[in-house]
Amino acid sequence: MRHLYEPAAYRPEVNSYWQTTASPLRWPELKADRTADTLIIGGGYTGLNCALELAELGHDPQSIVILEARQPGWGASGRNGGFCCIGGSKLPVDKQLARFGEAETVRYFKEQCASIESVRENLTRYGIDADPHSQGETQLAHRESEIAGLEAEKEQMETLFGIGCRLIEKSALAGEGLASPEFHGALNMPLGFALNPMKYLAGLVRAANGAGIAGFGDTPAIAVNRDGGRWRVSTPGGTVSAESLVIATNGYSSEDLPRWLSGRLLPVLSNILLSRPLTAGELAAQGWTSNQMSHDTRNLLHYFRLMPPANGESGPRMLFGMRGGTSADDATMAAMHRRIRADFDRFFPAWRQVETPFFWAGLVCLNRNLVSYTGPIPGMPNAWASLAYHGSGVAMGSHCGRLAGRMIAGDLAPEAIPAIMRRVPGRFPFPAFRKTYLAAAYRWYEWQEH
Repeated sequence: MRHLYEPAAYRPEVNSYWQTTASPLRWPELKADRTADTLIIGGGYTGLNCALELAELGHDPQSIVILEARQPGWGASGRNGGFCCIGGSKLPVDKQLARFGEAETVRYFKEQCASIESVRENLTRYGIDADPHSQGETQLAHRESEIAGLEAEKEQMETLFGIGCRLIEKSALAGEGLASPEFHGALNMPLGFALNPMKYLAGLVRAANGAGIAGFGDTPAIAVNRDGGRWRVSTPGGTVSAESLVIATNGYSSEDLPRWLSGRLLPVLSNILLSRPLTAGELAAQGWTSNQMSHDTRNLLHYFRLMPPANGESGPRMLFGMRGGTSADDATMAAMHRRIRADFDRFFPAWRQVETPFFWAGLVCLNRNLVSYTGPIPGMPNAWASLAYHGSGVAMGSHCGRLAGRMIAGDLAPEAIPAIMRRVPGRFPFPAFRKTYLAAAYRWYEWQEH
């Protein structure tokens, strides 16, 4: 397997708080050859939802095989920020309108709304207690000049999508429990909620195991070949022969499994800091008491939320994340840790002395088109891919896994989903320099948004 980042970016054990809150069931290693109707590479939100959809449509669960390179929850599905919200694209709505037209842009937005409901339905269907909270999400203006953009977004949400949003003036932020010297106003969108991503993932694994789906852990795919009209995927312990193949590896994809992926994805590091439990006095001193999932208006955005107190803990913890960094080596990660802590202190000055014992990073996945893709892989019969959720994989990864399952079962034509999601990811020009492009973009955004 060949990856874009150094091995440190793919360590299964990181200093993640989520790993202390839930332990997904472990899957056995594959130690013999076997056959399958559908083979899914990747045991995160996408792969699990795809497998569950197939089983619930009547496919023999034992004919559905999931291969996970390590164990469920080690990748992005177990270490993300837990924002179940509108997303899946970094293509602005105005550009969606220009490229795809109003009807398809509206269809795509409705699919994003449906993705949130897919997760909500999973929590109910499988009895998963993932600590849901937050009534929609709040976008905060980091400069006064950003208020005009929030006003325009409010108008667009209402006139184009029929969603009523609420503007919050700077003077009203403290009354909303959103007091910070960093912000000049906000826009509240009543869509989405937050959750504990590892508890959600663990619930999906439990459901898959209960359905009889054949999941294998510590079983990386090391070769993908076509053999006699079937797919043949080799692993260290055995080979799986399957009628259909699904690639559901997102930001943790290999560059050469299959070769079609080469140069088409751009994994991006996202970093998370988590505080110790905050006291009532500390919350009051800062004036940040809302558990709304929030983010700022920067391109290199910060995302943050107070989480409900865990069992036995005295108060809520603050989760604080940000994009940035093009290496996962120890020195670079130490520098990113210092940087995110400095931003935390600037956002919440009353908490400068509050310890932040957890810091970790994971890979979100972009592509050149700046929109997710779910559908058949060109030139590969009976092969499917669903990936590139642009940092919104809780909702879109879950929902698109369901869509892929329906496509494989023949219940959904690939052409039936919004056109924005059907555009096959193109290769980046000079793909060996993707991290160089990314570093240049980061420097530009830092200068522009300083």
